Amino acid sequence: MAPPPLLRLDGVRLTFGGTPLFTDVELGVLPGDRIALVGRNGSGKSTLLKIAAGIVEADGGEVFRQPGATIRYLAQEPDFGDAVSVESYVAAGLGPADDPYRVTRLIEGLGLRADARPGDLSGGEARRAALARVLAPEPDIILLDEPTNHLDLPTIEWLEDEIRSIRSAVVTISHDRRFLERTTGATVWLDRGTVRRINEGFGAFEAWRDKTLEEEERDLQKLDRKIVREEHWLRYGVTARRTRNERRLAALHTMRSDRRNARRAVGTVEMAAGETRESGKLVIEAKTISKAYDERILVKDFSTRIQRGDRVGFVGPNGAGKTTLLKMLIGEAQPDSGTVRLGTNLDLAFLDQKRASLDDTLSVSEALTDGRGDQVMVNGEARHVAGYLKDFLFQAEQIRTPVGNLSGGERARLLLAKTLATPANFLVLDEPTNDLDMETLDLLQELIANYPGTVMLVSHDRDFLDRTVTSVISPDGGGKWLEYAGGYSDMAAQKRGAEKEAKTAAKAKVASGGSSSSSSSAAAKPTSGAAAKLSFKQKFALENLPKEMAKFEAAIAKAEREMADPALFAKNPDRFSTLAAESEAHRTKLAQAEDEWLALEMLKAEMEG
Repeated sequence: MAPPPLLRLDGVRLTFGGTPLFTDVELGVLPGDRIALVGRNGSGKSTLLKIAAGIVEADGGEVFRQPGATIRYLAQEPDFGDAVSVESYVAAGLGPADDPYRVTRLIEGLGLRADARPGDLSGGEARRAALARVLAPEPDIILLDEPTNHLDLPTIEWLEDEIRSIRSAVVTISHDRRFLERTTGATVWLDRGTVRRINEGFGAFEAWRDKTLEEEERDLQKLDRKIVREEHWLRYGVTARRTRNERRLAALHTMRSDRRNARRAVGTVEMAAGETRESGKLVIEAKTISKAYDERILVKDFSTRIQRGDRVGFVGPNGAGKTTLLKMLIGEAQPDSGTVRLGTNLDLAFLDQKRASLDDTLSVSEALTDGRGDQVMVNGEARHVAGYLKDFLFQAEQIRTPVGNLSGGERARLLLAKTLATPANFLVLDEPTNDLDMETLDLLQELIANYPGTVMLVSHDRDFLDRTVTSVISPDGGGKWLEYAGGYSDMAAQKRGAEKEAKTAAKAKVASGGSSSSSSSAAAKPTSGAAAKLSFKQKFALENLPKEMAKFEAAIAKAEREMADPALFAKNPDRFSTLAAESEAHRTKLAQAEDEWLALEMLKAEMEG
């Protein structure tokens, strides 16, 4: 027998500005559920989550919350109220019976300072503080609205592990495919005011959605053909009894009404990048460039060659220096040392992560054209702004809307429209996936994959990187950056392969009796005489080396735990470098101790054999 639901929405409806946002929506959340709530931008996902949380009241229908069940809601923009510190803000989300230790654990796990003032936090830090507040009570239901926004990859992976380990039911809105695939077991699709559900994770959703839309389109085509047949009968059919004719005419009117009211799937964005002349074969050549701020080394002796047609991704923790390195490579920032050479005939279009190139006081049309009339040039063709913006899902009445009134997704689409209208052979995109829905992401991925010029982009979206880039540049500690062939998954596989090779080499060295220290060589020398046996010193070493090896392993594990903090590099790079150096020193000593212990064991076996 299935347990009773913790939360249930029955027949929920809501109307904004005369247009129904929801009609007869149903949603049930059982204990332990992991649900992905998906749909186009503007379909009402966030509003539905707020209704579930009790923040917004529906126009009709029933919302049932199990008595005593606790619900926590993560908004897209956290409200810190009058909290004086991160610790007080997170602790305020606890109930009387909740464990206060979780506040400390989550603050440390998310790389936050407990005494930091909320007003001083960056976007990523504010997001992590809001996550800590939601997760700390271990509520019965957690409602997450775009939890990965502003988070770097280590924090996203930490959050995935946390969600998989907690007992709470979780409902998540996110554009991050990989995150949804790893954290969900059911998918609810909010589409044109109604919901459909499959009891499979997000990985199965897109194939199911496409099949559903194809079937829907076939049904509409059948209705169209039936209407044509009935209209033909109405005009040319043999007259039958009046009552029958009236009934058939009424049925025709009903079909016409159904056809008029059928809400087709929202259109897709039409994307094309403005084309220009071909650049030279060499786009960028950097030789041993370095950059530091206030004795903090962001980039050290980095070299690369980027050629026409390359698509290069930059990944790494927030604060590691991705944007700084990117700007040095395109000539917007100067390195402290080393050289950067740009190729010939480069026409660059730059998408800013902070959407800084959009003036909130301008209208959508003025922002697109920089106030120069009502036409925009795309691929050498003059297009009216209304037609071009329609390609990016803007309605005609939105042309005069101030930019400041747009949603995050609409701002992202407007900036994409502006960037892609710029004639360019070199696209530079800093966090282009922020606030885009999945259908728009699909088209952006296709555009980048087929772009004839060169692309450099910064992103924390693993799936997006896997689908678009030909190489990935990632930090390796101490200002060192490495370039890996392929996408994000290829980079992760290459890192695992390098670690495996290093371990295999170390084991082979030990098995062959090799030693890196003079003490192990000396230990292997047998004593003279017929009744050779281990000396007191050798016996003592054989007994105590395992204890020393355990100490080195514990020290390495402790350093690695602290280095795993996603914010450590940005917050305290000197500490990160110190830990890396200490860890490497402990590994060297551990290898020497293992060599010495193995040599003594082999010597002992030979003497006893």
